Amino acid sequence: MQWLDLPHVHRAQGSVCLPGSKSISNRILLLSALAKGTTTVSSLLESDDTERMLNALQQLGVSVFRAEDGSFLVTGCNGKFPAKEAELFLGNAGTAFRPLTAVLALMQGHYRLSGVPRMHERPIGDLVDALTQIGAEITYLGQQGFPPLEIHPAVIHPGAIYINGNISSQFLSGLLMALPLTGEPASIIVNGTLISQPYVALTIAQMARFGVQVKQEGWQSFALAGGQIYRSPGKITVEGDASSASYFLAAGAISGGPVRVEGVGSESCQGDVRFVEALEAMGANIRMGNDWVESSAPVSRTLKAIDFDCNHIPDAAMTLATTALFAQGTTTLKNIASWRVKETDRITAMSTELRKLGASVEAGEDFLRITPPDKQLSDNAIINTYDDHRMAMCFSLVSFGAPVRINDPGCVAKTFPDYFEKFASITHA
Repeated sequence: MQWLDLPHVHRAQGSVCLPGSKSISNRILLLSALAKGTTTVSSLLESDDTERMLNALQQLGVSVFRAEDGSFLVTGCNGKFPAKEAELFLGNAGTAFRPLTAVLALMQGHYRLSGVPRMHERPIGDLVDALTQIGAEITYLGQQGFPPLEIHPAVIHPGAIYINGNISSQFLSGLLMALPLTGEPASIIVNGTLISQPYVALTIAQMARFGVQVKQEGWQSFALAGGQIYRSPGKITVEGDASSASYFLAAGAISGGPVRVEGVGSESCQGDVRFVEALEAMGANIRMGNDWVESSAPVSRTLKAIDFDCNHIPDAAMTLATTALFAQGTTTLKNIASWRVKETDRITAMSTELRKLGASVEAGEDFLRITPPDKQLSDNAIINTYDDHRMAMCFSLVSFGAPVRINDPGCVAKTFPDYFEKFASITHA
């Protein structure tokens, strides 16, 4: 489908069962592949990004079997992939490309990693520089500092690694997951402020489920003791995706609600569950259980603008940008520099599309300031999505103010293939 026309809707009400978390799914798949033993993974997200990881692992010699109940059985390779040579195409899946780069650099093999053109525009130099500090041999096959990459067999000398923290937390996550494979003690020191800290906490939590412990001092220093190996926990369930929850929770806050999401709640290990703090600051009513969250509009039916530091919710923060269209005043989203190196330059893309709706937008290197139009949103705006799943899902919320056309709605397959069907199930004219 080249586009999708969403009619003007006036209320959202109902409940949605969330797909599995992309961030957890790809971490669990990789750790299961590296572990000793077989892991049964339930509620795995089935999407383009997880398909990239599954295909890569199978090319690397890992046995993956899908059971009749939909779970995946991954037989680990005890820290060493059987295939010592492979060419991997990873699309635009950062959660596959970055950690696999780190892991394969320690595998004593010859590998090539590539992706779609946008992936080749997403920086990876800081991760490569960090790996070369311990002896990895990695060659850029195109522009210096960017994929595609060629990894060569190398003698690894684990020790202290220094890495910049201001580009992508996936670099640190990849290093953390890879270093136990050496069997030696290792440490990582982060230069500057680490962005997207909850995603690193998520990585450490998943590693612990496979028996590997990371000691940290704040967000600047991380240490791994030698002699640790990944061991299968046997069975593991992927919780619902907190980033995906944000669209439905925002819908309830904008249009009345209540809207409930099932699969993520107060016991979630994902940072994006804190999106509800921003909604509450805007005046929304939030209720939460262990594995569910429910949102509804304020009594006044009008949200208020916020000035919000989004470092801890970089993906869900995008939803705040479109929610701001329905708030009184000017909303400022800060600490979002990582948006520029995602599936597209999200600060530029979001600014361009918000202006089509009549909003006033000021954009900087790490912030976005949004003032909704004085009257109603512009009718029948045509929103470009830049092959970015979150752009498509965020701008579905516009339909609470005006009919809107979403170009290339199929890009949601990256993380949420049936998003628009789920969205339609809770919206009412």
